Amino acid sequence: MTGPKLVILSKLQVQILVNHARETAPNESCAILFGGTTDGNILVEDVFLTKNIEDSPVNFTIAPEELISAYSAAEKKKLEVIGIFHSHPDSVAYPSSTDKKYMEINPVPWVIFSNQNNEFKAYIYDSGLVPVPVKIS
Repeated sequence: MTGPKLVILSKLQVQILVNHARETAPNESCAILFGGTTDGNILVEDVFLTKNIEDSPVNFTIAPEELISAYSAAEKKKLEVIGIFHSHPDSVAYPSSTDKKYMEINPVPWVIFSNQNNEFKAYIYDSGLVPVPVKIS
């Protein structure tokens, strides 16, 4: 498997995700990213905000019924689930050991926002952690 060249987010999507991360701090925020792949790039077309049912600053879990709603919404919009978003309120935008474990079974880019550094980074797990550049357009 070859990872995507870029994860492309619009300025509006970035603002929605940053607002979500700041509103849920000090806990991690989370969301599902919808879109498609074009020329090897992941193009985010919609953001499905979710609740972190752990209410934790170091972990996140999306409720199964909310995941089902996300997949249903993506299908209705004729989009794919192309990424997982979450925030790190008090650390850098790098996957934790828990993130890495779940990335192995969710082979899509994971976009992480660091509230601390105000930056987005993305990674995919492909026989190891692979950084994917994030482009904001």
